[in-house]
Amino acid sequence: MKYILIFITALLVSFSSCQNESVVINDRVVIAVGEDIESLNPLYSFSGTESNIVELLFLSLVQHRWDNSKSNIVSYPMAAENWSWNKDSTELTIELRNDILWTDKEKLTTEDVVYSFDLYSDPAVESRLFGTFDNFYTKEDQHIDINKSFEIISPNKMIVRFKPYSNPNLFDISIPLLPKHILEKYKRSDLPTAEFNFKPVSNGPFKLKNWDRNSAIILHSDSASFLYNKKNISELIFKIIPDYNGRINQLRSGEVDLLEDIKSEDADNFKKLNGFSVGPIKGRQYDFIGLSNIDNEEYNRTKKIKPHPIWGDKEIRKALAMAVNRQEILTEFLGNYGQLAYSPVTNIFNTSSDSSISPYQYNLAEAKNILKERGWNDLDNNGIIEKDGKEFSIKLFVPSGNPLREFAGTIIKNNLREAGVEVQIETLEFGVFIENVMSRKIDAFMAGWSVPLPVELKPYWYSDLNQSPLNIVGYSNKEADQILDDLGFSISSKKYFDLLHRFEIIMHEDQPVIFLYWIDNIVVYNSRIKNIVIDPLGVIHQCWEWNLEK
Repeated sequence: MKYILIFITALLVSFSSCQNESVVINDRVVIAVGEDIESLNPLYSFSGTESNIVELLFLSLVQHRWDNSKSNIVSYPMAAENWSWNKDSTELTIELRNDILWTDKEKLTTEDVVYSFDLYSDPAVESRLFGTFDNFYTKEDQHIDINKSFEIISPNKMIVRFKPYSNPNLFDISIPLLPKHILEKYKRSDLPTAEFNFKPVSNGPFKLKNWDRNSAIILHSDSASFLYNKKNISELIFKIIPDYNGRINQLRSGEVDLLEDIKSEDADNFKKLNGFSVGPIKGRQYDFIGLSNIDNEEYNRTKKIKPHPIWGDKEIRKALAMAVNRQEILTEFLGNYGQLAYSPVTNIFNTSSDSSISPYQYNLAEAKNILKERGWNDLDNNGIIEKDGKEFSIKLFVPSGNPLREFAGTIIKNNLREAGVEVQIETLEFGVFIENVMSRKIDAFMAGWSVPLPVELKPYWYSDLNQSPLNIVGYSNKEADQILDDLGFSISSKKYFDLLHRFEIIMHEDQPVIFLYWIDNIVVYNSRIKNIVIDPLGVIHQCWEWNLEK
C-alpha cells in the first residue's frame, strides 16, 4: 500500500526559526522523529509516529490509561459520555457527548461512528484494522454487517450488538472516529490517495497546523475541544531529523524536547546531565527476522499457498534462530534494555506470558547439525552450504534510518556466515520497505511489531490470509488457528491464559519468524515538561495534559 503525501507550506518561516533557536518557547514541545509519515488518515496509520499523531487528531469513543498498581489497563469516556451493557454483554448502549465538533464545525454524530466501523472493516479499504472485528456480526469477507451490529437511536445515542458467545470489551469500540460527511464523497478505492490523508478534518485535542514534507508536522491545540486547557501546551511539533546523532545533539542543545528510541549509552549520558529525565517503555515492541513461510511468487501469481522452498521448513527457521547471537545485540547495542523474545505475547501483564519457556540460546553447533540433517552441506568447501546445487544465500532487507537494525544486520550476517549461510543486507527507504513487505515482494526482512493492547494475535498469525492482513510471512498452523478462534469467545480467565500459554509454545516450536528481542523504548525528555507519564501505552499518549515549567 503506497500513499502519496501532499503538504501546504504556510507558516514555514515560523518553523524555520524554531529550528535555529536554542531558547525554547514556553507553550511548544518539539519531538524528534527519524522519518516522515505517509498518511494522517487513521485508516492507514501503520507506523508508530502516525499512530501517535492520529490519536491526537481523532477521538475514540473511549480512552485508556495504564494502572501501575494492577499492571493493567483502565478505560474511561472520551467521545462517549457514558455507556451501559446488557446482562449478557451482547449489547452496548452508547451516548455521545454533545459538544464535539469536527474542525469544519460540523457536529460529531452516531452516523460518524457507524460509518467509521463500516470503513475500517471494509476489505476494499484495506485499513490497518481490517480483520480485527471478530466480536461483531461480520460477513464472509470480514466486513461488519452494519445492520445487525448497529442501531442508531438518535444523533447522540446508539446500540452496538455483538455476536452471541463472543467476548466483547471496550477495546472493540476504541477506534479513531472518522467524519462521514467528508469521506463519503470519495470512492472507497480512492481513499488511499485521498486529499483527506494530507489535510484531515479532525475532532481531537489537536488539529493540523502545518505539514512540511520531510521537515516537520506541526499540531496546534484545538480551543474548541472539550479537552482544551489554556494552561497546557498549545503547539506540538514532530521534527523530522533522519540522522540519529543529529537528533541527540538537538535534544542536548534544547532545539528538541523529547526523543524516543535512545541508545543505552546515550541514555546513561543524559542521566548525568541536569534538565533531562530518562525512562523506558517496556514490553510493547519486539524485533524479528521475517522469513516467508510461503512461496510469495506463487501466491502473488495464483493466490495458492505453497511452502517456501527453504523457509517453509520450521526446522530451518529454528536452526537460523540458534545461529543468531541475539544476546550479543541485546548487550552491545541495547545495553540490556530489553530481553530475548520467544513469542509475540508481551509479559507486561503479570499472567499473559509463559515464564516456563526459554528463548533459543546461541548454539552454532546445534544449528549446523540441524542444517546438515535437512540436507545442507558445504560440498565444495567454500564456506557456504548448499543443497541440490544451490547455495544457501539470503538477501535480508532492512528499513533505512534504524541504527539498531543496521547494527543487528551486521551481527546476523556474521553469525549466519559462520553457519555456512551467506547474507546480503539490502536497505530500503521505510515507505518502500513497508510496501514490499505488505505486497509480499520480498522473502526475508528485519522488522518489528508494536504490540496492541489488549493482546491481539489473530491478525498477525491466523492462517487465512484474507482475515489476517498482518500475517506477512504466511504462517499456518491448524492448532494455532483453533486457539485464536477460541480466544475470541467468552471464556473463563483461566482458560484464556491456558490457551495463550499453549499458543506461546506453538510459536516457540514453529518459529514462524525468528523472534529476536523485546526492546525497551528509552525516552529522554526535557524536565521542563510536566505531567508527562511513561508507561506501556507510550509517552505521547495524552500529551494534551502536558504543561511546561515557566
